[in-house]
Amino acid sequence: MPKPSLNPKYHDILSYCVLLLLALIVLLPLIIVFVTSFASGGSAPGNAFKQSWSLMYYGDAWQRGKFLLAFWNSTLVALSVTAFQIITSALAGYALARLKFRGKQALLLIVLATLVIPFQLLVIPIFLVLKTGNLINTYGALILPTAVNGFGIFLLRQFFLTIPVELEEAAALDGANRLQILWQVMLPLARPALVTLFLFTFIGEWNDLFKPLVFTTRPELRTVQLALAEFQEQFTNNWSLMMAAVTIATVPVMILFLIGQRQFIRGIAATGIKN
Repeated sequence: MPKPSLNPKYHDILSYCVLLLLALIVLLPLIIVFVTSFASGGSAPGNAFKQSWSLMYYGDAWQRGKFLLAFWNSTLVALSVTAFQIITSALAGYALARLKFRGKQALLLIVLATLVIPFQLLVIPIFLVLKTGNLINTYGALILPTAVNGFGIFLLRQFFLTIPVELEEAAALDGANRLQILWQVMLPLARPALVTLFLFTFIGEWNDLFKPLVFTTRPELRTVQLALAEFQEQFTNNWSLMMAAVTIATVPVMILFLIGQRQFIRGIAATGIKN
């Protein structure tokens, strides 16, 4: 006798309930942070739901943490690193996907090998190089060490492999050279991968504390994460003020991700496919 199967309607309901529960588990820390930031009296997270709510801590945290300068520095660094990575990853990824040259596979393996080396292991040689170039305590120290990334190269290389070669051949017959094919044919079709790389890079640079902590000491070069770390040291006992500062630092990247999430999912899904 065949076993009775679950009604498709109830199966969908069960799936939605499980997904809703998992989403709640993931979002619970963010909900606690958000609610605590509004609680009056600097209440601990456990008591935040019992207190009256106020917006006063956001203005206080913004002024005391000097987040305006920190936002400017983080935005400048994140956009600069993202622009460099998109350019270098597009050029290198296209070369590894389409061009034929000796040592291509070995070069690809070297690129992949860089993904398993933690940045912290390279900090001393990078620091010495930056010191030799008089770049310590400059924007260059925050931008150049991560201007090229093996993940971006591999991501775009995999996406370029999914694009039919016939499109490039048609463009070549029309007189387009390699750079024109890359700019006018490949990159417009690779928009999901570009958005994915943009989100990964921008969010990673925005949340980076290690580089500003090691390569800079000037207060005018403080990024959001460094300002947030210093803020938390000063206001350890005021939970509402700390959570307001955390929310201020988190909301921009959350909005950015929500805007690009559809292209992000398409980019991740497509980079695992090869024609």
